[in-house]
Amino acid sequence: MTSRSNLPSLGLDDATWDESPPDPLAEPGYYDGLIWRRVFGFALDVVLVWGANACLWLIGVLTLGLLWPIVAMISVVLPLAYHTYFIGRDGGTPGMSLFDVELRNWNGNRVDYLQAFLQTALFYATIAVTSGLVLVVALFTARNRTLHDILAGTVAIRRSQASTATA
Repeated sequence: MTSRSNLPSLGLDDATWDESPPDPLAEPGYYDGLIWRRVFGFALDVVLVWGANACLWLIGVLTLGLLWPIVAMISVVLPLAYHTYFIGRDGGTPGMSLFDVELRNWNGNRVDYLQAFLQTALFYATIAVTSGLVLVVALFTARNRTLHDILAGTVAIRRSQASTATA
């Protein structure tokens, strides 16, 4: 009998499924309301990142513009770093966590930082190129996966379903 740790690992022993994510027809709870949850989770993350950027720009103003070059560089990198850090650490950003969304890789393991970076970079790249129209892909895929999910090898699921499956 193996004991299971609550800590994420990079090995396959953390998997909640064997070869592919749960079938949406057999286990719809994993994907129930996932699209709107991701939208509202991202909206909250935008507010949080915007608030952090506003604080940075205020610091730039308070230093009479001396720090504006540094603030500008940080402002560009901040959204990428925010999403990569939280997805790699917790499997989701604070907005995703609030709305019960978690990213897993195709085998069911938690996403590591490299895969989180890839997923985030692909998200921002595809959004920039298509003006957000690429997100329509999620309406036509079986597991509500977006193009950046497919390219990064990730799948979004309901966090509450993942925790009951591993318990």
